[in-house]
Amino acid sequence: MDNQPLKYSKGTISIALVQEALATAQNKNLDLERLMQKAGISPELIQSEKSRISVSAFARLWTEMANQMNDEFFGMDSHGMRRGSFQLLSKMLMQAETVKIALNQILQFLNAILDDFTSTLFVEENYAYIVIYDRQAPKTMFAYATYLMLIHGLICWLSGQRLIINKIQLKCTTPLDDHDYKVRFCENIQYHADENYIQFDASYLKITIKQDQKSWYKFIRNTPENLLVRFKNPHALSSIIRKSLMQHPPVEWLELNSLAQQLNMSEATIQRRLKTEGTSYQQLKNEIRRDTAIELLTTTTKTLQEISDELYFQDPSAFHRAFKKWTGVSPGSYRE
Repeated sequence: MDNQPLKYSKGTISIALVQEALATAQNKNLDLERLMQKAGISPELIQSEKSRISVSAFARLWTEMANQMNDEFFGMDSHGMRRGSFQLLSKMLMQAETVKIALNQILQFLNAILDDFTSTLFVEENYAYIVIYDRQAPKTMFAYATYLMLIHGLICWLSGQRLIINKIQLKCTTPLDDHDYKVRFCENIQYHADENYIQFDASYLKITIKQDQKSWYKFIRNTPENLLVRFKNPHALSSIIRKSLMQHPPVEWLELNSLAQQLNMSEATIQRRLKTEGTSYQQLKNEIRRDTAIELLTTTTKTLQEISDELYFQDPSAFHRAFKKWTGVSPGSYRE
């Protein structure tokens, strides 16, 4: 086996989110079987609650739903968000000078298009809040999350860094599985609240816009994938370590003590900083292996032995056990 770096996966999405998206499609009487077929998602995976699919597969589902409904908000508002709305909004924002100006323009645009939501930005002491007012009954978490994903994804891209959300409070009921929401937005999400808002540090509002026409084309080409995954702050320790891991095959991945020497930090410092970023060294390694295994199983004809070897498992049975722990199904069943 050669030790070439793997072409790593962009990440994966929990089957709970797929189910929420399909429930939305079902409400609009779309053909779910055809939708999943076009997105390349096996109906069997829907049955396993721990299953995950690649971000690219979920993006295909997202795009297909938007195309079939001619609605980038998937029929979750009384007024459709016609195809091309997001592209128009993102292009318009490059004229803004700061995050604050851009954010006000985003909310103004969405307030003009959607009927069931209206949002405002306000600052109190050191914190900024986006408050979402429901004009009708509270929505589902999938609806609020889609709305926030459009807003947060845009401002992270415009500023060229991850804008950390401190807290989210929503009126909706708790979804069956909110792990991916916590990864995408923040750990502190409260449900059954009296009002809807997100809170972040007001200092972000002063950041100048970093994008231009050239970077906009790249951003739009990679949408919606870039909205679905957590915008990684390139200066965060977890991003630095993840990038380093993805430049090498797993056989060359360092143990924590060697990594600490390489980064000129103590093991305790690395562990503490990763914890504040909501992860650990082992978790970073597991996620890269899990997501890459899913990618290899669904997009290549490599045998389980070959995938096991590439991901540096002792033998296929160790790979089988790890994969089943991660997704709830065996690699063989997943591929089928």
